[in-house]
Amino acid sequence: MSTTGLDVFDRTLHATHIWLDEIMDSIGPDRALAWKVLSAVLHKLRDRLPLELAAHLGAQLPLLVRGVYYDQFDPAKMPANWHTADEFMQEVAAQLTDARTVGARDAIDAVFGVLDRHISTGQVDKVYRALPKGIRALWLEPAPGQ
Repeated sequence: MSTTGLDVFDRTLHATHIWLDEIMDSIGPDRALAWKVLSAVLHKLRDRLPLELAAHLGAQLPLLVRGVYYDQFDPAKMPANWHTADEFMQEVAAQLTDARTVGARDAIDAVFGVLDRHISTGQVDKVYRALPKGIRALWLEPAPGQ
């Protein structure tokens, strides 16, 4: 039975809930915080990627998640000029200041894990390789052929 009356909305709600459930498995049972963590990390990842690659990643996200991914999108400021893991974590932490305490590293690990599980391996590999080495260190290198 359809929840919304439109299959496309039902599918994106279902996929989004799966992603949020997986994030909550890492950071605790707070759906609002999981949404905040997802949006914060995706925004900072998007902002650090070359524009074309950011768009390709966005195209693979569930429709609802894609909406938050593009919220406050400013292609003129891409890619951002931070190169180290510490800078990336500081950027994420700044987005989480108004949320219950969750460490930037925990937030990044949770979201990168969701991307690893739900985005095509080829796309994850392209994103990984486009990141500066310092930021790449936060993401386990994708295994070839997975």
